[in-house]
Amino acid sequence: MKLIRTLTAVGVIAAAAIVPALALDISGAGATFPYPIYAKWADAYKKETGIGLNYQSIGSGGGIKQIKAKTVTFGASDAPLPGKELDESGLVQFPMVMGGIVPVVNLDGVKPGDLVIDGPTLAKIFLGEIKNWNDPAIAKLNPSVKLPAQAIAVVHRSDGSGTTYNFAYYLAEVSPDWKTKVGFNTSVEWPVGIGAKGNEGVANNVAQTKGSVGYVEYAYAKQNKLTHTKMVNKAGKTVAPTSESFQAAAANANWNSAPGYGVILANQPGAESWPMTAATWILMYKKPQDPAAATEALKFFAWSYEKGGKMAEELDYIPMPKTVVECVKKTWSGEVKDASGKPLFAMAH
Repeated sequence: MKLIRTLTAVGVIAAAAIVPALALDISGAGATFPYPIYAKWADAYKKETGIGLNYQSIGSGGGIKQIKAKTVTFGASDAPLPGKELDESGLVQFPMVMGGIVPVVNLDGVKPGDLVIDGPTLAKIFLGEIKNWNDPAIAKLNPSVKLPAQAIAVVHRSDGSGTTYNFAYYLAEVSPDWKTKVGFNTSVEWPVGIGAKGNEGVANNVAQTKGSVGYVEYAYAKQNKLTHTKMVNKAGKTVAPTSESFQAAAANANWNSAPGYGVILANQPGAESWPMTAATWILMYKKPQDPAAATEALKFFAWSYEKGGKMAEELDYIPMPKTVVECVKKTWSGEVKDASGKPLFAMAH
């Protein structure tokens, strides 16, 4: 896959089965949404410290399974676990970075940003109710675009996915039909379309399929040169996917309003807000089996918060606000401990 080749070229992420981790290397698995920025951070961190990140980009569902099975030091998910599940599993959860989910299309003669779509129309496409690109609902939003009389090929995720969770959450917010017929979760019963694994798989399928539409994290659209759409947001304004529109959506988030900072950023108010903005979270044990590995992971996350902001912005992710980072560090100090009750984050400093 094109994106995987690109990221491997900059050198970092490998499945454990292919490249055995060194004793000091950090192991993690999960969300594909943040994979491009985790790859970039890991490459820079290894150059600075000599410690690598062995991260498997397998989807949020896989990441949750692996951390619960204690096969990795951390799991990564774009779908936050509720407080009860965190407590029952002995896990701590914190947000690492934010980004935008974008609709992507493959239509001859249509360039990135040419096409405008709104939430209710997007829901009808993924419900299979709008079947052709020249449908009146799409045409009404795009009076100046020459739309082909071409069947729409829907591409969606086949694996347990936090990107799907946020995408479906948004559609449930804007479409009563979607809410009752499909709902939202990391996996849903898709009414139509073909499934692909990971943001990588959806990006690859859309790139290869004429007349297709899918949804991916914005970095995947950018790196694969896919055609993203503009969207009509909650305020009725047409917005493009940019750092500014993602930041606008995140600006009013109350991160302490949900256990484990589990705030969903879809369909936020504001004239500039991108409607499908999302955070991605890290899951770790409060009392990890391997305190040394957990300490190394916390060092990496602290470094990423402190030094990774510019790298995140270069890929159009949004760094977590400093106020949130300070709260997260207090969470680490108060909750992530070794068997004797000593905070691991104090050791990481």
